[in-house]
Amino acid sequence: MTLLMLGTGGLSATAAPATAGSAADTPAAADAPEKCTAAKGAIVAVDFGAFDGPVVRGCDTTPTTGYELLRTGGFGTAGTQHDGPAFICRIGHPSAPGGKQYPTPDKEQCKNTPSAGAYWSYWVAAKGAKDWRYSSFGAMSRTLRPGDADAWVFGATEIGGAGGKPSFTPDQVRAGAGLDEIRTRAVGSWAQQRLTGGERVETAPGEPSDLLTVKAAYALAATVGKGAALDRVTAYLRSRTTAYAYPRGADQAPDPTAAAQLALLAEITEKDPRDFGGHDLAGDLLKTVCPEPTPEAPEPGCSAAGDFRGAGTTEAQAQSVLALVRAGLTVPEAAVARLTRLDCPGGGHGGMLNPPGQRCDGEPGATAWIALALHAAGGYEGALAETVAELKEQQRTDGSFPVYTGSTGYADVGTTALAAQVLRALGDRDRADRAVAWLARQQFPLGGFSSDELALEPHLYPTEAAALAGADADLLTLVAKVIPPEPANPSEPGPGDPGGPGEPGEGRGPDLKKGVAYLTGAGRLLRGRYYADAPGSPRADFGLTVDGAFALAATGHNNAKLRGMVDFLDQGGEDGAGRALHDWTKAGTEYVVGGAVGKAAVLAHSVGRDPRNFGGRDLIAVLEKETCTGPGEGCDAKGNYRNATSVFGQSLGIIAQLRAGERAAAAEPVAYLLSLQKESGAFPSVIPAKDPLDQEVDSTAMAAMAIALAGGEKADAAVARALEWIAERQLADGGFPGASGNSVNSAALAVQGLSLDAPEYRDRIARARLFLAGQQNADGGFNVAKDEQPGSDVRASAQAVGGANGISFAVLERSLAGTSPQPDPGPDPSGPPPRIVTPGDPGGAAGSGGAAGSAGSGGGGLAATGTDVLGLAGTAAALLAAGAAAVAVVAVARRRTSAGRQG
Repeated sequence: MTLLMLGTGGLSATAAPATAGSAADTPAAADAPEKCTAAKGAIVAVDFGAFDGPVVRGCDTTPTTGYELLRTGGFGTAGTQHDGPAFICRIGHPSAPGGKQYPTPDKEQCKNTPSAGAYWSYWVAAKGAKDWRYSSFGAMSRTLRPGDADAWVFGATEIGGAGGKPSFTPDQVRAGAGLDEIRTRAVGSWAQQRLTGGERVETAPGEPSDLLTVKAAYALAATVGKGAALDRVTAYLRSRTTAYAYPRGADQAPDPTAAAQLALLAEITEKDPRDFGGHDLAGDLLKTVCPEPTPEAPEPGCSAAGDFRGAGTTEAQAQSVLALVRAGLTVPEAAVARLTRLDCPGGGHGGMLNPPGQRCDGEPGATAWIALALHAAGGYEGALAETVAELKEQQRTDGSFPVYTGSTGYADVGTTALAAQVLRALGDRDRADRAVAWLARQQFPLGGFSSDELALEPHLYPTEAAALAGADADLLTLVAKVIPPEPANPSEPGPGDPGGPGEPGEGRGPDLKKGVAYLTGAGRLLRGRYYADAPGSPRADFGLTVDGAFALAATGHNNAKLRGMVDFLDQGGEDGAGRALHDWTKAGTEYVVGGAVGKAAVLAHSVGRDPRNFGGRDLIAVLEKETCTGPGEGCDAKGNYRNATSVFGQSLGIIAQLRAGERAAAAEPVAYLLSLQKESGAFPSVIPAKDPLDQEVDSTAMAAMAIALAGGEKADAAVARALEWIAERQLADGGFPGASGNSVNSAALAVQGLSLDAPEYRDRIARARLFLAGQQNADGGFNVAKDEQPGSDVRASAQAVGGANGISFAVLERSLAGTSPQPDPGPDPSGPPPRIVTPGDPGGAAGSGGAAGSAGSGGGGLAATGTDVLGLAGTAAALLAAGAAAVAVVAVARRRTSAGRQG
């Protein structure tokens, strides 16, 4: 847990003294963070959370290097005896626990390079960057510019920054960032996206939830305000009043929870809670207050006098009190007093309306609800003061609150948001602001909030509470007002624009028309037929050509070019070296490559051609013939396709057989693929799967598509585990890690995989599509990876365009009806073929699986995204601090390069 310390001018310039034998530096007079602005100076943030301390910011108004930024920002450092001050082993600050440098000498002597699991990792962000990039260079080598930001985090990470990333974003520590602000407009936008038909929330298609729709209405009232969006939701809920609030019949007593919620909504939207949906909600709610029960005549739904009959929870009891207060009715004293008798023996208040004397566990959320209700009712100053004191005791140093009293576990977003509302209502803005600052760091990029720090997906429950906290409101005071819209940003696409909400898929994504234009450019798609395997080479990269065809098929933006590519592959077209499709698949020879055969067959299925006669071969028969009966030459085990040495190839072969209706023939290949799934849910990239570190987003997504097509209870469970693992890999900017870093290839395949369960993962899909849009260049092509190898790349572009729509290879279909054979333009008039960043396999060893090991293949490229292995090894050498873990990662990369990705 960390507390983000907003810099005050009083940061000390003196750090803890260095230990004997270490290389140390003490900072000069510190520049206070407020001296830096968005255009002047640089900011550094050091996270002392590993030592139960805060995140502390520093500033350098005239930045030079990352090392000097630390010193000028008020931090003291110590190097190692072996490397000197350049390798930062300890960092200290007066605001760190005890004002010490960490790690302390009893934990780390700083003689030699620390282990990979316990060192200060260095992260950098250029001006305007939304995410951190792991720095493989020392702070003394980092040249700073105005607006840059640095971060230091203690713990473990991996090459490329696959782990250990800061828990805060660059924007949250930059000068003038407004760290305590929840992005309320983003919350409103996120809430609107949860609505079906613009009026209701559904937990599954055709299954509306009135409770969640109420939560959405509260969030919209706080963030979007009065307007058409809130009006539609309110009208829907008004029509549902009888069904939701009077489930036993319109002439029966209401359910107090639902009645209170709708009564509050009426007040929030300036309507009458005594005439809402044809009911006097407030008056009927008042009639449900329980009398004193007797053993002879127990009251159903009542555990004690003052309960709202059937309320059951402290939250419902408190909301009922709030509803009556807002309606101007006198709240029965017993109903308020009931809230003062919910103390738990271990401290705090219970969340359930248990009978007096029954055991309970204290919940800060329940304490907050009680405090808000007592404040609303008035006249309970003593009980209110005690309740608020108990609530404050549960606030942690970082501003958050736990879900249970005294818990040291994860902080709870909903509880923290509710506590912030209550603390502000009662005038303690300092504590409330600290709670909101913590909440701001938990907000997802698209606006929603999850239940706690580690939850993967945002939900309406915590998001509604955070919306009110961010809007400085609560259910006692919230009234929907007109909130002026922000000025339109012409740089962002709108509905119907390419890459905007009008594109298929979730969220604003890349411009697929421009992407197709890039892929079909004359300098790239040679003779309108194929992509070359290397600059100036006459040889086709058949695997990449199939990838390009998949991309065009997924969008439908240039069916004429797609027809030309398919005809070239299907009708025996030859490249400049006289090679045709099956010189790549090796079909009809003893060296057949099962993955390549599967890939070609899937393309045939996808464009309406016959995979039993594609390129002059029955590819489905080839797959059945080349299904291994056991381990042996070219076979890892029973069910493996011969010479299919990647999960990609195995998966494509399965999809091809299943789409051809050969379920029996595909049974063993499916069983073999399932056997490769790791306990984590991930799949490896390379077959045989012997390396425990080989777990890859790309291959896991591909395997999930194949297994989902197979179906069945076991397959469905495997797909669910695979998707959960993929989701957990998503980075803060929406991207996904691959062999080349924050990879376009991996993000696009993740979109395809997660789209197998789009309702569950739509927020992650939307974030991934936004990431892809950010990696698209002016020419329509895509970078290989963020912050690495800038410039458009054909292979990355094919995967990005094909994957952005989320269409699985298992169901991709594109009719070529109405197209005509494309004339051959002869030799490419635009000169030599383009540079392709991923050289190596002439048959397409990278991307969505090309065959490896063909003659003429070069070395040095990673199978997935084209990272230079020698460059990665150089990075590893520069990161000696990463120790054995770094060496292991490089070793996996080398093995992947050797094996390639077949199919």
